[in-house]
Amino acid sequence: MGFGDLKSKAGQEALNNYLADRSYIEGYTPSQGDNVVFSALSGAPGAGLPHALRWYSHIASYGNDRNSFPGQKKDLSTYGGAGAGSAAAKKPADDDDDDDDIDMFGSDDEADAALEAEKKKRVAEYAARKAKKPVLIAKSNIILEVKPWDDETDMKDLEKQVRTVATDGLKWGSSKLVPVGYGINKLQIMCVVEDDKVGTDFLEESITAFEDFVQSVDIVAFNKI
Repeated sequence: MGFGDLKSKAGQEALNNYLADRSYIEGYTPSQGDNVVFSALSGAPGAGLPHALRWYSHIASYGNDRNSFPGQKKDLSTYGGAGAGSAAAKKPADDDDDDDDIDMFGSDDEADAALEAEKKKRVAEYAARKAKKPVLIAKSNIILEVKPWDDETDMKDLEKQVRTVATDGLKWGSSKLVPVGYGINKLQIMCVVEDDKVGTDFLEESITAFEDFVQSVDIVAFNKI
């Protein structure tokens, strides 16, 4: 049945619930399913939808590269909802049913040999599937707020400076200006980091090093992906 209208609150809540225990729309890696659903949104989900926001920030970090995600694009209505989870839920049951198809009570030597060969085949197939399963890299989605010194600080230059912070395991995402008052805005910017490579201390120290632009850095949100 899909998520419905992803530009509506109900559609985004359905997406948030769907992603509560998933990293991606389909499978364990980014696919065209993520690209299709991402494209159907008009912007980042609200802070009250943490799972959808975490997923959105992660997919946004790929930029135009998401068009090269594996898989084929399907109609938006085919993603999400009860239908998306049912196939995965049925898979273990299907594996169990395969064993039921074998006559465990056969006494004929040929039947026993065939049974043993079938077991070995299934073990080998299982081992091959497990070996192909991608290794998940622990990542986090972080939203930072960067405060300037005053209303005379050029926020475009400030953002350019922030985005020059680069290291392996760090990808910058979308950003926006948030009014503070008295004509002052602060920069709210998202990034995705690999937990084993990039820490919050590194981000804070690197950004506050631009002392002509930056007064302070705060972490607004920190979510595991």
